[in-house]
Amino acid sequence: MHGGPLDQAPGQRLWLFSGTGDGPPLMRELLQRGWQLCVSVVTAEASRPYASHPRLELRVGPLGGSEALRLALESAQRQGRPFTAVIDATHPFATQIHRQLQVACQQAGVPLLGLERQSATGLDPQPPVTWLERLEDLASAELAGVRLLLAIGARHLALGVQSSPGAVHHARLLPRPAALQLALAAGLDPGRLACLQPLAPASGVEAALVRRWRIEVIVARQSGPPTERLWRRVAAEQGCRLLLLRQPQSLATDRRYSRLELLAQLAAHQRRQIHLGTGT
Repeated sequence: MHGGPLDQAPGQRLWLFSGTGDGPPLMRELLQRGWQLCVSVVTAEASRPYASHPRLELRVGPLGGSEALRLALESAQRQGRPFTAVIDATHPFATQIHRQLQVACQQAGVPLLGLERQSATGLDPQPPVTWLERLEDLASAELAGVRLLLAIGARHLALGVQSSPGAVHHARLLPRPAALQLALAAGLDPGRLACLQPLAPASGVEAALVRRWRIEVIVARQSGPPTERLWRRVAAEQGCRLLLLRQPQSLATDRRYSRLELLAQLAAHQRRQIHLGTGT
């Protein structure tokens, strides 16, 4: 835990659910604007970019479901230290977490603000993209005999392999035992697996991997920068076809806010609270 349990005098508090991409810069901006902040990440590895701060509490581990979050939100309300809002800055494909945040916030009566990731289009060289609405669409992509790189997350490898019979499958994984187990269970050859830290600088490692394996087609997700940008750049530089799995429709909120829109929403709330506090 970074900082303390936020047992300072009651103030404006936010609960941010995020990872290593959008979370750290958003955290810094919110702290600069005077918010007390609780940040939840899933793994200890994801917690490393979050620097210690007296107004920051860092929680590491699974969410525990919507009921656990509802109880935590209601407990904070009873203690006189309520959360002004919950911010969902999790991965666009983390559909289960999106649902859990939505249910918990609705039940606890706490606003949920979803962060919309920046688009990866219009940045860097843009390769031709074939869009997939779902992984099963790989079955119609004519991939028999093609050297295919799956960069879609370990949990989805089994479906990706099943949906592209006849392809020569390769996968890029996070260096976690569970990811390797899932890849092997999906039937991938150990010699065609690469366990790498996320987003090697300047895409050099990923580009070298594509060259070494003579990859012809890359399957990735419309996850926004930095990951989607990386695979767009690698595909363009290495002359690969890029198949992008389209981002699922938002499940957690009716709309998602850009970073600037979200900060504006929170600043407006702070101004209202100041106005009410001064009685003007």
